[in-house]
This record gives sequence, structure tokens and C-alpha cells, in this order.
Amino acid sequence: MGAKVIQILTEPKTVSRIWNEIKKDVDNERNYLTYEWFILALDLLYLLNIIELDRGLIWKKVNHDL
Repeated sequence: MGAKVIQILTEPKTVSRIWNEIKKDVDNERNYLTYEWFILALDLLYLLNIIELDRGLIWKKVNHDL
């Protein structure tokens, strides 16, 4: 899930925009994903210092080339 988030973060986006884009991809793959798992993935990426939250937007940190 974290990899999908990183893949989608080509520009700063809101949590709801990221969720909608991921949900669309997951629905197309017929996988089951809950919002709770999505938030846990964001938490993990934040704790690993891969993403940042600023003024309501999540963005990929520059020092991580994923």
C-alpha cells in the first residue's frame, strides 16, 4: 500500500485525493482495502520520513528517490 501511495505522489495532494486515486486502482484490481489500512500506510511512510504533511497536502520528501 505504501508503494502505491509513493507512486501516486507525483505532486503534493490531499489525503482525500490520494485515497480516491488509490481506491480507484484497487477497485480495478478487485482487491479489498479499508480506509484504516490506507491511513496506517500513510502513518508508516510518515514515520519512515518518506512523506510530509504541510498545510493539508501530503508530498514525497525530496531526499527519497522512490
